[in-house]
Amino acid sequence: MKKYDVVDYIIAYESGGLDSNGILEFFAELVKSGRAWTLQGHYGRTARALIASGWLDDKGNALKEA
Repeated sequence: MKKYDVVDYIIAYESGGLDSNGILEFFAELVKSGRAWTLQGHYGRTARALIASGWLDDKGNALKEA
């Protein structure tokens, strides 16, 4: 995911413009790129919660569909 794509996704996420699958795809990409751990704390906590609940693996692969 390119830097400008991340910004577009963040704006869409924070404005409620992503559906459940979009949110899962967004966080999968954040985990894959490592950005989940460098952005504001909410993103890392949400990524960890998605991993802990079995939605994503620790490499950012989606394990379920939303």
